[in-house]
Amino acid sequence: MTRTSRPGFGPLIFFATAFAVGAYFTFAAVQGDYGLFRRVEISAEATALQGDLDRLNDEIARMENLTHRLSDDYLDLDLLDQQARSVLGLLRADEIVIR
Repeated sequence: MTRTSRPGFGPLIFFATAFAVGAYFTFAAVQGDYGLFRRVEISAEATALQGDLDRLNDEIARMENLTHRLSDDYLDLDLLDQQARSVLGLLRADEIVIR
């Protein structure tokens, strides 16, 4: 008599579990909190923030220049005239205002 044996469920369960674990880690490596897509998002956000930082540094430098030009040590008369006109609304005697 020959006895035929069917393969057991052990190897099938092992391979199914191994496939599920592999699929989970692959998904986590691509879509997870530390995955590839999140890394690209962080890189794009860092580039945008660096642009904002550069713009703010330029604005700070411009404001420091204007502040220096209005200081007691160095007085720019054109800038003083511009500020008096815009802030205080002053005019010279020979100017005509048209509204």
